[in-house]
Amino acid sequence: MKVAVGFDHGGYNLKEIICEVIKASGNEVVDKGAYRLDADDDYPDFALKVAEEVSSCNVSKGIIVCGSGVGASIAANKIKGVRASVCHDLYSAQQGVEHDDMNVLCLGGRIIDEPNASMLVKAFLSARFSGEDRHLRRLNKINEVDHQ
Repeated sequence: MKVAVGFDHGGYNLKEIICEVIKASGNEVVDKGAYRLDADDDYPDFALKVAEEVSSCNVSKGIIVCGSGVGASIAANKIKGVRASVCHDLYSAQQGVEHDDMNVLCLGGRIIDEPNASMLVKAFLSARFSGEDRHLRRLNKINEVDHQ
């Protein structure tokens, strides 16, 4: 599976460990930046690049890390077909995929440490959408908004 990643200055500290976890899980990293620490960069630049990769089906999933994860989530959700959420607990990272077909995980580099980031990325990557009727019904209601 291809996974697009993006990190601003607030999340850059987790880039190496997250990329390692993706590769160790047998997946391919599609790096959308940042390529160096720059205190003046802006999270929408990276969030939108990752979201566009997911929306265009060039990758299966995306991971974006900014300071809190909130800005990245807001920006990514502007792109059609993207279902991004901030998850700082294991249940949300897994259940967000299983129930809501979340395709972009947003993390806060100033909120979580490397062991927790690793755990959340593993849960997100291994989770699969359930396809249950109730989850499909809810997802279809959300997808209708993309077509308005």
